[in-house]
Amino acid sequence: MSHVFPVRVYYEDTDMAGIVYHANYLKFIERARSDWVKEQGLDQNAMREDGIVFVVRRIEADYLAAAKYDDALEVVTEVRSMTGVRLVMTQEVRRAGTTVFRAEVTAVCATLDGQPTRLPEILRRKVN
Repeated sequence: MSHVFPVRVYYEDTDMAGIVYHANYLKFIERARSDWVKEQGLDQNAMREDGIVFVVRRIEADYLAAAKYDDALEVVTEVRSMTGVRLVMTQEVRRAGTTVFRAEVTAVCATLDGQPTRLPEILRRKVN
C-alpha cells in the first residue's frame, strides 16, 4: 500500500539556479514519513511523552533528475520490510509520474536516552 504526499517546490527550497537543493529532498521525505506515521494512527507527541521516538538509522539516496522552483511533486512511500525493531521504507519523489529522487530509509525506535526499543505494537499489527 502506497502513501502519497504532495509537495510544492518553493523558492526557499532551491539554489541560485532554481533547482531543489539536494538536502531539501530529505526534508520532503521526512514530511511524508511523518504524515504516513500519523495515518497509521500513531501520535508522535504521545510517543515522546511515553519516552519513545522514531530515529532514522540509515538513508541511501539516489538523485535522478532535477526538480525546480514551482514544481508539483509527490512523495510516494512504501514499506519494504518490518521486523519488531526495524522499519525499512522506499520513498520516491515524483514529478508528473517521473521519479526524480529515490531513497531507502531504515527507521528504528529509541528511548529518550538513546536505547533501542521495539516499534509500537499498533504499527507492527497494521503493517504486517
